[in-house]
Amino acid sequence: MTTRQEQINLAAEAAALAANFAKETDRAAQHPDMRAKVQNLAAASTAWANAAQAHAAIAALLPETETTRG
Repeated sequence: MTTRQEQINLAAEAAALAANFAKETDRAAQHPDMRAKVQNLAAASTAWANAAQAHAAIAALLPETETTRG
């Protein structure tokens, strides 16, 4: 089982990947030789955004991560 903080971290990583794929989609759309890749890049961005949303939803259901003090 993962902790809330781990799920938050996974959500952040997935959101960053979604943003990167969105930027690549935009670049590909502007370049005539890469327009064939736009649909696949957009799909990848959407998939990572969905993953981020799922991890955030899981994190919201988990108890707050407790830190131990040494």
